[in-house]
Amino acid sequence: MIQPLQIGPHTVDPPVVLAPMAGITNAPFRTLCREFSGGRGLFVSEMITTRALVERNDKTMRLIHFDAAEKPRSVQLYGVDPETVGRAARMIAEEDLADHIDLNFGCPVPKVTRRGGGSALPYKRPLLRAILRAAVGNAGGLPVTMKMRKGIDDDHLTYLDAGRIAVEEGVTAIALHGRTAAQHYGGQADWSAIARLKEAVPEIPVLGNGDIWSADDAVRMVRETGCDGVVVGRGCLGRPWLFGDLVAAFDGGDGGGPEAYARPSLREVADVMLRHAALLGEWLADESRGVIDFRKHVAWYTKGFSVGSEARRRLAVAASLDELAALLAELDLDQPWPASADGPRGRTSGRSRVVLPDGWLADPYDEAAVSAEAEQDTSGG
Repeated sequence: MIQPLQIGPHTVDPPVVLAPMAGITNAPFRTLCREFSGGRGLFVSEMITTRALVERNDKTMRLIHFDAAEKPRSVQLYGVDPETVGRAARMIAEEDLADHIDLNFGCPVPKVTRRGGGSALPYKRPLLRAILRAAVGNAGGLPVTMKMRKGIDDDHLTYLDAGRIAVEEGVTAIALHGRTAAQHYGGQADWSAIARLKEAVPEIPVLGNGDIWSADDAVRMVRETGCDGVVVGRGCLGRPWLFGDLVAAFDGGDGGGPEAYARPSLREVADVMLRHAALLGEWLADESRGVIDFRKHVAWYTKGFSVGSEARRRLAVAASLDELAALLAELDLDQPWPASADGPRGRTSGRSRVVLPDGWLADPYDEAAVSAEAEQDTSGG
């Protein structure tokens, strides 16, 4: 039987975590995932930039807002300056803004790595240590975790060193995406690296991330790698009910399993689409803005169904809930869940090189500092 995950004082059962995704894992999407899971699991916010948080940027303060039903409240921070990261962690603790802090060292986006941030940062071991020390030391007892990649590329792997540093600095758990920054989201995730990290840091939980497209994938990852839990990202795009499947899979003999997995008809999917768009409108206090924000989700929700390119295009330019509902009503809503809707979704692109600051790879142990420009002006990615 797969054991619950312990993140500081918080028990996560089943050991399933929603990965932070920019523009996706806002409060409305977390609400949907949490509802389908029956409130079980851990659902992490969009990435919050530490500089924007300490400066109380309006967008950032909205992103860090949690629904009253969210327990524990989990926030992911991204920062490159130890002092600013420490101030952000102290602000979260003192103002009771969250119950758990996760740190992002996995972002492979060129505009971040070219300045030494994201998945480039762990290469500079002293800087990584300083940031972790500042976060843990200022979190006021809140558990601090981190998410990272294997390294910059296959010639510059960092995850084992980073794991030991994390343990030494008091990090509570580590999530590893089994890809390098150079892979971006292409190729196949290396689950064997997750197993090696678990062997290297037996003191704390290790969570695996990468290529979890179904609940069965999640269970298989735990069994093959020995990791303590899973982090699910792209697999739930347009499919928040995946978290119900994950609960059923991890419950196993307790009445769960594949027979309990969701296979919604297009009519049921359409109902979820409308609820998702409505929740976004409520969150943004503007129905039209909510429907516009929802447009990015249309292709994910309708993946595999016989909808047609013109119908998808019209759905993706809807400007109101009534228009979205009317367009959905025109579809053949009695279609059953198609097998082609299973499997990979979201970004699958790869890159052959990572854009880095000049001389970044010269010495992994120098006392590097990263420009504040490595942080975006606002949060969310």
